[in-house]
Amino acid sequence: MGEMFNACEYLLDRRVAAGDGDRIALTGVAGELTYAQLLDRVQRTAAALAGTGLQPEQRLVMSMVDSPEFATVYLAAMRMGAVPVPVSTMLHADGLAELLRDSRARLLAITPEFAATAAEAVTAAPDLRGVLAPADTGLALGVPVHDLPSLAAAASPDETVYPSTADSPAFWLYTSGTTGEPKAAMHRHGSVRVVCETYGAQVLGIRPGDRCLSAAKAFFAYGLGNSLLFPLSAGAAAVLEPAPAKPDQMAARAAQYGATLFFAGPTFFANMLRAGLPGDALAGVRLAASAGEALPATLYSRWTSRFGIDVLDGIGMTEVLHIFLSNREGQVRPGTTGVAVPGYDLRILDETGAEAAPGTPGTLYVRGASAATGYWSRYDASRQVFQGEWLRTGDTYVQDADGYFSCLGRTSDMLKASGMWVSPAEVEARLLAHDAVGQAVVVAGRDPDGLEKPVAYVVLRPGCHATESELVEFCRDGLPAYKRPRRVVFADAYPTTATGKVRRVELRAMATAVLAEKAAAAP
Repeated sequence: MGEMFNACEYLLDRRVAAGDGDRIALTGVAGELTYAQLLDRVQRTAAALAGTGLQPEQRLVMSMVDSPEFATVYLAAMRMGAVPVPVSTMLHADGLAELLRDSRARLLAITPEFAATAAEAVTAAPDLRGVLAPADTGLALGVPVHDLPSLAAAASPDETVYPSTADSPAFWLYTSGTTGEPKAAMHRHGSVRVVCETYGAQVLGIRPGDRCLSAAKAFFAYGLGNSLLFPLSAGAAAVLEPAPAKPDQMAARAAQYGATLFFAGPTFFANMLRAGLPGDALAGVRLAASAGEALPATLYSRWTSRFGIDVLDGIGMTEVLHIFLSNREGQVRPGTTGVAVPGYDLRILDETGAEAAPGTPGTLYVRGASAATGYWSRYDASRQVFQGEWLRTGDTYVQDADGYFSCLGRTSDMLKASGMWVSPAEVEARLLAHDAVGQAVVVAGRDPDGLEKPVAYVVLRPGCHATESELVEFCRDGLPAYKRPRRVVFADAYPTTATGKVRRVELRAMATAVLAEKAAAAP
């Protein structure tokens, strides 16, 4: 058995022991907590979770906005040896129920915003034994509803820490990744320390005086690092924003709470430019970071010229927990993803599996100690992605003679919109559920900012009629908003290969032109 290590103790107890108890750990519209106050709340919550019957290594699904409650539940669950599973707050009830069933979660923790979704989801989750929710949500379910804030307030702080090791299961994060279906990447306690002491310390250079503000939410691996792992590891502060991120709102929060590090994805940076914010809107921010999709060089230049803040573009994966390839402050090469983060090894393999020479495209592989142990109950998918010490990213990259890596797109047909994975098959299935749609193919086009967006090519059923706006709204009603097609193009047929397969590469080129036409026509 290895040396005892618990991620909660690393992030919290260690800071208090180092004299940071009076420093602000969490701030934002929901209020402030010092490190000592957060530790007390986590200790009480861990005792309350144990009181509900939650056992070590049992799963606790979290459908919660970014808030002190999110941080407390996440840390308390790891502290007592349970496995928190933050999930997307954009899920519909059927999607939440699917993850509850797949994870065999014993508890579901929610914030009030998701009470209605939870009420519908729990009816299809037979392994669930309770819901953690504030008393004022008014939930009436077929399982016990625990008022966790009240239980924690009444509990005595439990100073014990579950005797986990660096290799013990700590938390899961769901991803669609390269195959399109939800899969839980299983992370170890030790992975938290790895990402904090590699990217957090050696690329961001995070320090105690920093305040971190992230447009990416904490259920997302990128946001979890930005809003909890990195600031808490360094004695810094996290600025938590529960509402969906909007450009003017995030600029206001940055000014109000003194943000010094700002995290977002290329789509959000582009939206901030479109919002017409003044050049000094982020005056206190010393550095920005980008991930989720490649940051086009033109967008980098427009952003830095407008706001005077450098952006470090990088790539990470849910399966690796955070960014493993990134530009560095003062060494940014626009249009590239930079170089390997210390602690990670990278290689590019061509179609034969051989190492690609500089300048030759191939699939990017990464090796590092923050890699997940695999996917929960997904043997074939795990073998496809986790290949010995190496992890197959599914991205096509090329490395130049100076060692800088540039992304050429996805190796598969998966696409990213607003930094989130989108499975074409899922959007196609939704479109095909419309009575008028006979065939549907969804591909990635690039908008004028160089960012990927879903575009649907639809063949209507004979004698049927539908409008573009009607189908876009139909998708919006049945899918998270980021998955909706940005354009629907009606076609009589698709370009195909000699064997009858749709030539998606041609549709992708057409989709880029369609998005450009839409942008040109916008007022």
